[in-house]
Amino acid sequence: MLEDPTAAAPHPAPPSSWPATYPQGYAVVDVETTGLARDDRIVSAAVYQLDARGAVQDHWYTLVNPQRDPGPVWIHGLTAEMLADAPRFPEIAEQLSARLADRVLVAHNAAFDWSMLAREYARTRSAAPVRQRLCTIALSKELGLPLPNHKLETLAAHYGVVQRRAHHALDDARVLAEAFRPSLHRAAETGLRLPLLACQPLTEWSDGPAIGRQRSYRQTWRPSRKRPACPYPNPGRYEPGGQLVQGMRVAFSGDTSVDRELLEDRAVEAGLHVATSVSRLTSVLVTNDPESPTSKTAKARSFGTPIIDEAAFMQLLQDVTPAPPTNR
Repeated sequence: MLEDPTAAAPHPAPPSSWPATYPQGYAVVDVETTGLARDDRIVSAAVYQLDARGAVQDHWYTLVNPQRDPGPVWIHGLTAEMLADAPRFPEIAEQLSARLADRVLVAHNAAFDWSMLAREYARTRSAAPVRQRLCTIALSKELGLPLPNHKLETLAAHYGVVQRRAHHALDDARVLAEAFRPSLHRAAETGLRLPLLACQPLTEWSDGPAIGRQRSYRQTWRPSRKRPACPYPNPGRYEPGGQLVQGMRVAFSGDTSVDRELLEDRAVEAGLHVATSVSRLTSVLVTNDPESPTSKTAKARSFGTPIIDEAAFMQLLQDVTPAPPTNR
């Protein structure tokens, strides 16, 4: 286990009046995984528990046996041999839950870490005790930090935090905890409303459809609640370089790094209409492979529908323009 540098830098002076609406505690999380797809698994996890003002209370780290190939060893450094005797996720779920309970989950690109955790918990037929998450990328944008990009190492360098082992879950969680603390204080000092998002657990799962006399080895996942209809009228197409507006119709094509269901839930939470197909009414198509010869990309081009990638869409979701009031 890495050294815990809880006093690596002095805490900023607390504001005279801390926002009463701010959470009472945070769980800074980082997970390393076998990949980015919906059937990939966690190979290591770390949690730094912080109090209401960002001071470190405790930290925890574990390897996890993914019960499959470990994936990009050249990134996380964890080989099959190293993970062979590690506990499986059901064996560490209780310890992890104790560290997440009653706290806001904080992560860098939190949608990804949350999606991986949600799926692991769903495999155990349970749910993570997390109701809200906070993405430090979104917080950095809200604060207007002068960052050339939104990589973790860039945020760390901005605050003078030394990164020792990139892509090691414990060190990444430590780095993020140290970088989150001054961001939290800056937000409190300016009275900024934290960009908190609801965490919708995946509590139902089933085996894939039968193929002949055997069942598919993959699982299909679905959110625990049916998505409501979009309450806002369609304001039209997205203007490249502008903002998304509540009511816009968004369609997705191809694979996404964030679980598709969670990505769509995030769009619905922001007030967008998730469409299953592309038509002349579609405001924007999201795809990581705009050159792919799919029917959706072909239709988008024929209709002149704007096409953006997942990363751009995730950034736009941080600041969706409210729908204009309707006259009744």
